[in-house]
Amino acid sequence: MAATTSTTLDDLFVNIIAQARFTAEEQSLMMGLVTRYDIGADAGKTIQVPKYPAIAAADLTEGTDMSSTTVSTSSVTVTVGEVGAQVVLTDVAAMGAGNPAEELGTVLGNAIATKMDVDLIALFDGFSSGLGGAGTEITVADLFKAAATLRAAKVTGPMAAVVHPFQAYQLKANLTNTFANPNGGDAQNTAMVNAYVGTIAGIDVYESANITVDGSDDAKGAVFAPEALAIAMKRDFQIEPQRDASLRAFELNATAVYGVGELDDSFGVEMLFDSAL
Repeated sequence: MAATTSTTLDDLFVNIIAQARFTAEEQSLMMGLVTRYDIGADAGKTIQVPKYPAIAAADLTEGTDMSSTTVSTSSVTVTVGEVGAQVVLTDVAAMGAGNPAEELGTVLGNAIATKMDVDLIALFDGFSSGLGGAGTEITVADLFKAAATLRAAKVTGPMAAVVHPFQAYQLKANLTNTFANPNGGDAQNTAMVNAYVGTIAGIDVYESANITVDGSDDAKGAVFAPEALAIAMKRDFQIEPQRDASLRAFELNATAVYGVGELDDSFGVEMLFDSAL
């Protein structure tokens, strides 16, 4: 039997890392729907995002000086931390059949992407505005209500909804016509293409199994603008191998350093609805 050399393992690690990074970037749905700050070049573990209040313009009188408006800013602090996942690649597996580079890369990439989505989805529970209730099925009218709520809060740009797949089914069953197909503006990555449901009331609707269903078969989704939530990336996805000689294997340690936070509470609406078929 041919020996596995350090050269072939180095080649394998390169492929694992490439596949894992690609998977992590493509499979995260929420990353494309929120505001992202890349702070790798900044010192420290926090980012402070300033928030500027709205001011009002006034009529002017010819020849009369304008009066100034005091602008007092507040800020939102996002603190970053490490997340990680580890798998073991044994020497036998590295020499065996199949494609361990692609398979392990996909596993690790999915783990980090899922963690990012879960952390961002957990922020839905913090929105002050909410619609629905336990045991209530979601309808298209609820999306129109959410859209009206956000527009009244002066959201002028795009809006997205992320709901559980069972809630997405209820929306589809509630419609008398078909959903629109995703286009290039809606689908920025594989997760968006696969999770895209349609556009209702100006809201791009997505489904995600990363939304937790509670013991009463209810789940909390949300309708929000990108400015409602933020992710601060200190260090993007990376993998570091470590040899364990006694185990005859390599540990593959995937990590990322990031933080999530709510930027503007008025730019999001929690959607608590039944999530059972």
